[in-house]
Amino acid sequence: MFNDLPIIANLALFAVIASGVWLAGTRLSYCIDAIAEQTHLARAFLGLILLATATELPEVVTTLTASAGGKGALALNNMFGGMLLQLLVLAIADIFVKDGTLSSRPHNPTVIVAGLLCVTSMSAVLIIYLLGDKTLIYHFGIGSLVVAVLYISAMYILEQIQDRHIWSAVDLPDEETHQNDRDNRFDKKSRKYLISSSLIAGTIILVFGVILVRLADTLAIQTGLGQSFVGASLLALSTSMPELSTSIAAVRVKAYTMAISNIFGSNLIMLFLLFPNDLAFTSGPIINEMDKPAAFALTAGIFMAAVYCGGMLIRPKVKYCKMGVDSLALVGIYLASLWVMFTLRHV
Repeated sequence: MFNDLPIIANLALFAVIASGVWLAGTRLSYCIDAIAEQTHLARAFLGLILLATATELPEVVTTLTASAGGKGALALNNMFGGMLLQLLVLAIADIFVKDGTLSSRPHNPTVIVAGLLCVTSMSAVLIIYLLGDKTLIYHFGIGSLVVAVLYISAMYILEQIQDRHIWSAVDLPDEETHQNDRDNRFDKKSRKYLISSSLIAGTIILVFGVILVRLADTLAIQTGLGQSFVGASLLALSTSMPELSTSIAAVRVKAYTMAISNIFGSNLIMLFLLFPNDLAFTSGPIINEMDKPAAFALTAGIFMAAVYCGGMLIRPKVKYCKMGVDSLALVGIYLASLWVMFTLRHV
């Protein structure tokens, strides 16, 4: 349908639908934060599970569609490019933190552990790719099963430590107890309203996200960019819009832990998607379809996640250009990675 429209019209449609995804993601973040406030559930775990799962809906549909259509490389580039872009969201969200930096705010170690588990899982995928994945049964690879087990193990570890005080941060305002600073207008809404609104917002994110991906695919053809580069940039941007809007919305209501855990949770889910995508891809283990841009995106993702985990431990307070040093490093790494992936698009 979009192939018959001029590129200007498709760009305008992309902007309008992306705005719809943004608004739905913002509403979803506000509702989940209000649910956490009413139920006293840990925001870190809600961000890792509920918010991250809802915002990953477009990736679920798009990657499975690509894999079922035999486009394993496109699916992997979308996954790993999306992970890079989601980590960049942490730097963008830092701009909206008025007092200090985003990485200096969480006092719950769950988010740091989640980031380190992301590094571990991404490293495992890269090792499996370098060694070559082996078929377990039919066309399904051992590597995808390993990654799925790592995800389940990560969720178990995070659930076990969410209420434990492994260490305590000092000289840090308590984001969870400063009730007078809260400005979430949904706090007084009924739980039934919050749940129904979350479901509606999630549905909008899913439907609009799929349309965005189709638009991105059409724009890729119209602009003449390579499929790998499009998967790691434009397609990744399309499916990462929910993470961007929900994280910024979480920061605006001072749910800093939820904002960070949303990103790391989304990346963990993205890695878990290798399991169903391997089932949908019938030409062998899908990890073996990884091309150079996808492998580089995965490596850069490991680098970015490790840098931000270091930032949460060092806890920088000073900002430059409205960002902490760790956030500026993420921006620099992402832009350099985007350039490298562009040069590798035809390799």
